[in-house]
Amino acid sequence: MAPPLLLVLFLLPALAAAHERPSSYGSSALTEWRNAKASYFSIDPEDAVGGACGFGDLGKHGYGMATVGLSTALFDRGASCGGCYEVRCVEDLKYCLPGTSIVVTATNFCPPNFGFPADAGGVCNPPNHHFLLPIQAFEKIALWKAGVMPIQYRRVKCLREGGVRFSVSGKGSFFTVLISNVGGAGDVRSVKLKGTESGWLSMGRNWGQIWHINLDLTGQPVSFELTSSDGTTMTNFNVVPKDWEFGKTYTGKQFLL
Repeated sequence: MAPPLLLVLFLLPALAAAHERPSSYGSSALTEWRNAKASYFSIDPEDAVGGACGFGDLGKHGYGMATVGLSTALFDRGASCGGCYEVRCVEDLKYCLPGTSIVVTATNFCPPNFGFPADAGGVCNPPNHHFLLPIQAFEKIALWKAGVMPIQYRRVKCLREGGVRFSVSGKGSFFTVLISNVGGAGDVRSVKLKGTESGWLSMGRNWGQIWHINLDLTGQPVSFELTSSDGTTMTNFNVVPKDWEFGKTYTGKQFLL
């Protein structure tokens, strides 16, 4: 029988190899693996509402618990909202679940806490790359006892069912739209809008993935041109019909993978 030390030496390469198992998301990867850390928070699935990206009811919009709050260095003032990240636990053989990974959507912001240094309590302080996961997502890749743990992440394409959703709100000539369920790169970086009485006009980012413009579009069908971080552009012509109403959601085409 092998001595305990030898047994450990044989086991360590096997456990490490489990973390190197090819991912089924490899063909949709947009970046290489990068190092970061992750922690978790507890939330009732029925309370999955809100977030700094403006998506509101995460269950209704199809994101569920497979979501993440990003630290300042990753959030990019809301430009990263809607992007998808594959996350895997690394290095910690005691708490990692070998060979596992999870894909999560950026729906929230993990704010800095400047009362603590970045290496002692201020986990989301710049320049840290930190992922704050719901415990339901965290436990897909590690045991909850891990607390703050080292991970690797990479951007991957978002796989969405159905078309992009345009949720219209505002009042009078103040027109806003929440853009959700975006496939491909997932993060909309610029939006243009067109009514029947105007040419293409650029919208401003209100916050997260809520965009706005001061324009009276009453009685006009509305078209949108979306551009994502990978440079892909998609146009939805007349996706919002001429009899549109504030408070309604309209579904258009989807980015091709």
